[in-house]
Amino acid sequence: MNPFAKILPALLFSAGLIGVANNSFAADVKLGLAAALSGPAAKYGIAIKNGFTLAVDEINAKGGVNGDKLILVADDEQGKKEAAINTFKKLIFQDKVLLVFGPTLSNSAFAADPIANAVKVVVFGTSNTADGITAMGPFTYRNSVMEADVLPITVRAAVKHFNLKKVAVIYGNDDAFTKSGYDVFKATLAQQKIPVTDTEAYAKGDVDFKAQLTKIKADNPDAIVCSCLAEEAANIILQTRALGMKQPFIGGNGLNSPKLFDIAKDAGDNTIMGSPWSSENLTPANKAFITAYKARFGVDPDQFAAQAYDALHVVAAGLQTIKLSGNLANDRVALRNALAGVKIEGATGKFAFRKAPAVAGREAGYDADQEAIVNIAKGGKFVILK
Repeated sequence: MNPFAKILPALLFSAGLIGVANNSFAADVKLGLAAALSGPAAKYGIAIKNGFTLAVDEINAKGGVNGDKLILVADDEQGKKEAAINTFKKLIFQDKVLLVFGPTLSNSAFAADPIANAVKVVVFGTSNTADGITAMGPFTYRNSVMEADVLPITVRAAVKHFNLKKVAVIYGNDDAFTKSGYDVFKATLAQQKIPVTDTEAYAKGDVDFKAQLTKIKADNPDAIVCSCLAEEAANIILQTRALGMKQPFIGGNGLNSPKLFDIAKDAGDNTIMGSPWSSENLTPANKAFITAYKARFGVDPDQFAAQAYDALHVVAAGLQTIKLSGNLANDRVALRNALAGVKIEGATGKFAFRKAPAVAGREAGYDADQEAIVNIAKGGKFVILK
């Protein structure tokens, strides 16, 4: 029997996972969310919160999980390390949540995730793709697919599509996500024997990239590899076009945001990006998610909303298999143990976890085991690369 078949109906808005729909709940189950709801990373954090909100409301409308109501306790970590640390402490020790989703950026995860691991609370990343996240401890889970899994597939597809012979690279050198992405791109390009004409770096908050791009232009690469977040990537793309450069871009999932096209418009066309989610992936679960999200929030969802939505369903599936005792410490451990075996078919497709390898003899957490979809920008949006 297909292991995903049991859970798919729940993600298609049935009552199968949840129980009898009514307005009476046995207990409240508090789930924490540390998200960047303000600051530059809010373009991801708000979509993430929306994805969680939609999933929680749908599940509660069907009667909750095992008769218990899910409560989302959200707090703004601003995309900053210190704020993430404080938010984790508040959610875990003051709000006494069962687990913590987040934070939004890998930088913040490296600062805050050890807090959760130290007190045996699951920390569940939905947007952290940097290498080393799950190495922080056995209570770390993520359904955000590692750049190390996605970027080699993305580069191979871009090389074939554009017949690339040489590329240039630009990346943010002071952010864990963009630096990790650069490291993967560098190794991938070497492995696939694609020469790099020039490598340029920038710092977080930079808005003028003309000096770096002028150097890149001089070597006339066939494409530009960009390990960047969406807003920086959009400005880089616009400034290359202002310099008369027509090269396509290759990026990671940080580019998979409507913000890219809000800024770059059609200048972003021919950008290639790999991701586990695409709005063009017309599975029943994804179509239902997109329809419900647009009806609720009045905008199209992005990858980060989809991953948050699926993460809540993963946790709901884990909760279904355990009986909460009311002893918070014991329940947190029970949930941690239950999550490892969860498999679902959600908005991002078939999903399961894989155990991350131990580091220096220390047990690690669980990474996403999921296939990537390669997308290309056409007409101001990403479509699946055929």
